[in-house]
Amino acid sequence: MKNLIITGLPGAGKGTQAERIIEKYEIPHISTGDMFRSAIKNETQLGLEAKSFMDKGELVPDEVTNGIVKERLQEEDTKNGFLLDGFPRTMDQADALDKIMTDLDRTIDAVINIDVNPEVLMSRLTGRIICRNCGATYHKVNHPPKVEGVCDKCGSTDLYQREDDKPETVENRIRINQEQSAPILEYYSNKGLLHTVDGEIGIENVFSEVQNIIG
Repeated sequence: MKNLIITGLPGAGKGTQAERIIEKYEIPHISTGDMFRSAIKNETQLGLEAKSFMDKGELVPDEVTNGIVKERLQEEDTKNGFLLDGFPRTMDQADALDKIMTDLDRTIDAVINIDVNPEVLMSRLTGRIICRNCGATYHKVNHPPKVEGVCDKCGSTDLYQREDDKPETVENRIRINQEQSAPILEYYSNKGLLHTVDGEIGIENVFSEVQNIIG
């Protein structure tokens, strides 16, 4: 069984590595971000609440997040393992996850931390643009659409930058994440579960390191 957590500051490449992990190991990717975005798109009460925090670059309160995660970890597709992404972000969430795992008679096997310099993250994140029609993601510098202003996948010209990808919001988000992740990383390091990977060595090399950790 592979019960994994992947962590790293926003823009560190967690999403890319998560896609590869779930494909190779056939476990579900449980991203709080995806769960929030789904709730926001459907305009649920939880989604609207989460959106008000995310638009300001603030983190969603624990009680909202913990409930979502507990329900998700009880679903059938997690029985052979899972990859948690974006959780836990606070010590209260880490404690909540310990309780959830105890309740489910399971343990966390490894915490994978993708480490990237914050200055590199600023460049990565503030260049992100998204197609409002199909959700395809581009980067102004690293991965622009073939025709400027036009989505490669669906041809839409409605490309936009998320509120939480604007420079002042990104800087705030990175700072908050750094402050909040430090005790979490220390907590899992003390448990002997933390494995840190250099996120600036290229996607393939990062994944090679990740596979060595998972085994």
